[in-house]
Amino acid sequence: MKIFFKSKKFRKRKWCFPIFITVIISILSACGNDQAKVAEADGKVDLSKVTLVLGDQAGLTKSKVEASKVLEGTPYKVKWASFQGAAPLFEAVKSGSVDTAPAGDTPILTAAASGVPIQIIATNVSSTESLGILVQKDSSIKTVSDLKGKTIAISSAQGSIAQHLVIEALKEVGLTTNDVKIKFILPTDASAAFKAGEIEVWGTFDPYMTIAVNNGARVLRTGKGISSGVGFLTVSEEALKDPGKKAALKDVVKRFEKAWEWQQDNKEEYDKLYSKITGLPEDVSREINSKVNAEFRPVTESDIQAVQKVADSFKEARVLQKSVKVSELVDKEIFPNK
Repeated sequence: MKIFFKSKKFRKRKWCFPIFITVIISILSACGNDQAKVAEADGKVDLSKVTLVLGDQAGLTKSKVEASKVLEGTPYKVKWASFQGAAPLFEAVKSGSVDTAPAGDTPILTAAASGVPIQIIATNVSSTESLGILVQKDSSIKTVSDLKGKTIAISSAQGSIAQHLVIEALKEVGLTTNDVKIKFILPTDASAAFKAGEIEVWGTFDPYMTIAVNNGARVLRTGKGISSGVGFLTVSEEALKDPGKKAALKDVVKRFEKAWEWQQDNKEEYDKLYSKITGLPEDVSREINSKVNAEFRPVTESDIQAVQKVADSFKEARVLQKSVKVSELVDKEIFPNK
């Protein structure tokens, strides 16, 4: 597995991942600090002096964008920074080394509540069945009610979409997180530990979920009926204040939209390319791509309302440090509704 199962190194040397992330952040920060002032006296910008650092999780955005070749010929430069989960990605955004961050609704809410300066500029829609609570195939756990007293590993950190699923799934059967033990593990580490039988119950999301299921995991509960299915592309407020980056962002979201359209029109070709990039079997790639990032579009009022319900739920569960008003996080200028 080229991307998702390099985590044995992390399990043996748990200091490797933080150091690796620190190195990436340091390098990217140097790029950001050298960003040229591109605003001219007449208000125009020289895009040839602009560099956008596009954040990603597990290569899900980069693979689609590069396969469709929509970024070829951009008047600005693009760098990619891929992370295995939203928590380290938003740390990079907070440090100012990454400009954009695609993530699910709950990691974005958690980041905003903890002071990460971000704005939502586009909506990503995924199937609500792209996340789930998994158990080992021979586990005695048959229903969510059976989770009482059990330890649940959640990817990737406090405030993840998997945590929201666990909270709400427990609530459905009259339980709370006080009835279980929760521990947070980064996705690749959790994936390797689950595969080795070291984790009995795992709350996770795609692509890790589909990979685990194809390796024999049993799905106890998906996000259907619980998750909003809505994720977003966010951008740092610092990038929005930069005239050059702001102009480049207006262009890049249109190219992203075309990338998603290309993927829908070329599913078979994209599945093969995704398999080549990740090392996954084509049937697994096909299943992942049928559920994750199915649509990319401007933010709608219904998106805002759906995620506000999630924000209120997280505040009630004391996951968020403070209340979040989703409408105040949305920038509609970068990618307006047609």
